[in-house]
Amino acid sequence: MGDVMSQFITLLERYHQQLELHYGGLLTQDIRRAITDMLHCKSDPARYTQWHCGHCQHEQQHLTSCGNRSCPQCLHQTTSNWLAKQTDKLLPVHYFMVTFTLPYQFRVLARKHPKTLYQLMFKVTSNLLKDFASREDKGSLGFTSVLHTHNRKRELHPHLHIIIPCGRYDADKQQWHKGDNHYLFNAFSLAKVWRARMIDAINHATELTLPNEIPKKWIVDCRKVGFGLSSLQYLSRYLYRGVLPDKDIIKLTDENVIFRYKEGKTNIIKTRKLPVLKFLWLILQHVLPKGLHRVRDYGFLRSSAKQLRLKISLLLGVIVGTVYKQQKVIKHAVCICPLCQHEMHFLGVNRLRN
Repeated sequence: MGDVMSQFITLLERYHQQLELHYGGLLTQDIRRAITDMLHCKSDPARYTQWHCGHCQHEQQHLTSCGNRSCPQCLHQTTSNWLAKQTDKLLPVHYFMVTFTLPYQFRVLARKHPKTLYQLMFKVTSNLLKDFASREDKGSLGFTSVLHTHNRKRELHPHLHIIIPCGRYDADKQQWHKGDNHYLFNAFSLAKVWRARMIDAINHATELTLPNEIPKKWIVDCRKVGFGLSSLQYLSRYLYRGVLPDKDIIKLTDENVIFRYKEGKTNIIKTRKLPVLKFLWLILQHVLPKGLHRVRDYGFLRSSAKQLRLKISLLLGVIVGTVYKQQKVIKHAVCICPLCQHEMHFLGVNRLRN
């Protein structure tokens, strides 16, 4: 039942008591739950999966994964499934990516009240985009919002990436209005409204308090991104695979961790060196609150709007045929027999009791 443990979890196992001493006041219930899950991921001999090979009768056991979305060892299949699901929704039009970033002065709020703050970010940005679209009276938007909480150096840096197809659907006229492939909305206007509405929303939230210093200019980036697939692939990298892949941790010592990252503006690979405890906290501060969905679909990209997307595809001249009537493929875990290379049968999860 030997599985290779993540380097991050190895460090967490070795230093979690010291981490509690140094950062105990900052560790939320959600972070502590994630730590507990990760420490038992693929390492708890009392919980394992049982497999049987019908070809050679070989039996095998595997330690179970914890399934926590912050765990670097889990949910890789979930990432692939999400990307496949979003790819199925792609329309044959150009796409834009709009990024709404919270200024660094709001990081304290993100640490203390992440669920409330991130919920407000989703609410404000979705209403903002809908209002901008309604001014042009060309129909409604469809878009997908993805919450990222870190920058490339893995510091706390909350921002929303929003993928938007170029075009609107007018439900009253049942028409598709083709958009401008080179222009969606004015980024400066978006930023002004984003700032004003976010400040107002925080003022009306009972548990949130505005920071003393609020910058006058906020940043909203709005750019065209081709036909959408590359942007979805980019967003999927950080959804269910942990904050920092093991391959980017290049050196571990008893005192320090060195990891690499790609600088955004220059695309140059750089390294960052941190003491072990500071490194662990750097990663753990990105654990999301329980029940908070970091990906949300709106308008005609909602899961329940499949028939509407079919209608839009027909309006765009796409030959759909029977592709939308095909049977759903149920993905399942696969284990290959090490002796005869045949697929093994899953017998279930066993839990040993004291």
